[in-house]
Amino acid sequence: MPVDTAPVEVTGWGRTAPTTAARLVRPRSYEEVADAVLDCAADGARGGIARGLGRAYGDAAQNAGGCVLDMTGLDRVRTIDARAGVVVCDAGVSLHRLMEVLLPLGWFVPVTPGTRYVTVGGAIGADIHGKNHHGSGSFSRHVVSLDLLTSDGEVRTAPSGTDLFDATAGGMGLTGVILSATVRLLPVETSLMSVDTERATDLDDLMARLTATDHRYRYSVAWIDLLARGAAMGRSVLTRGDHAPLDALPARARREPLAFRPGRLPAAPGFVPEGLLGRGSVGLFNALWYHRAPRARRTGEIQKLSTFFHPLDGVPHWNRVYGRGGFVQYQFVVGYGQEEALRRIVGRISGRGCPSFLAVLKRFGDGDPGWLSFPVPGWTLALDIPAGLAGLDGFLDGLDEEVVAAGGRVYLAKDSRLRPDLLAAMYPRLADFRALRAEIDPRGVFTSDLSRRLSL
Repeated sequence: MPVDTAPVEVTGWGRTAPTTAARLVRPRSYEEVADAVLDCAADGARGGIARGLGRAYGDAAQNAGGCVLDMTGLDRVRTIDARAGVVVCDAGVSLHRLMEVLLPLGWFVPVTPGTRYVTVGGAIGADIHGKNHHGSGSFSRHVVSLDLLTSDGEVRTAPSGTDLFDATAGGMGLTGVILSATVRLLPVETSLMSVDTERATDLDDLMARLTATDHRYRYSVAWIDLLARGAAMGRSVLTRGDHAPLDALPARARREPLAFRPGRLPAAPGFVPEGLLGRGSVGLFNALWYHRAPRARRTGEIQKLSTFFHPLDGVPHWNRVYGRGGFVQYQFVVGYGQEEALRRIVGRISGRGCPSFLAVLKRFGDGDPGWLSFPVPGWTLALDIPAGLAGLDGFLDGLDEEVVAAGGRVYLAKDSRLRPDLLAAMYPRLADFRALRAEIDPRGVFTSDLSRRLSL
């Protein structure tokens, strides 16, 4: 099996806290995965963790001194039921590849995050969510079953609704290696989107608009200016929409209504000066982006899927723009009824002057069954912050405490610095997760930098 014999550096998409002494294994078959897991379980080994396309922002797919299983070689789409809308695929298949294969058949993935370059295994392990959580839930809600290789070498089929499934969905790869999954799909008539765009003047205006009208849209998200202060605090641009029906397309687009041709721009440079994304430059960008949005609601604009869902995928290695120090993505959720807590947190971020140009607010619907799944009904805010910002650790610790006091939680797939003493308050099923993990992996074969840091 292909193995990098020399220790390699492995890092998350945020490029912070790299692992510099990991053994990278690239299995090409289920049998090679099983062999790799047995090696990880050998006496003296430091365990192993599966890794997809490396889009987790923190240290969830890293394993200092141990094994990292690169699952992207297991990338077969095994069967498609084009009548029922169900696909069976390997865990290493990317959402991008699924879109290429499924869109010409009139089907779309049920949930996509802000990048299509994530694997199906990663989508389940992090239980990803998208702009449609308020109506459709997270990715794992659409998974019928999965096949999981556990530390004893056994392949177990875990149907939705079983304890093993619920521990694996959002379980950050710590119950075993997902080999394949059966996923229900979403029918679409075209590969284009019908999009409405509008401004919100401040945070209260934003929350009022989302609360009143989100039910009309399958997808909904708000970009938020976290540098705006005073009466403009929380000013935002709302972008909402649905898959465009065939009769909404101009005549030219109707010739190939299901074509999928995402564009790509030149890659971000390998070297970016530190401090490029400071308060001044980000503040200017935010002001321009806000004022570029229409004053009155613009309705029915036809956009490409890639423009609506994955604008940053058009810039390879966009994470380099934060410089060598990388960046922290911080995402939390607080429940409905905790709007004052959200106001306080946004006020603290605004007052601190965090230079974030990638900040989005969404509404979550019903919680998902995964024991460590992130979404619960409420408001979720995600923002990127340069890791070198002075005093950032203490500032984020303070936000964590606000989130916990409001009954909320942070997203483990994006975390790289949470204090472990706060975890149990955020995730009430943590004890159940630890108990099941101890039962099926008593030697702790599946481990990661994240699991060690948080004692998962």
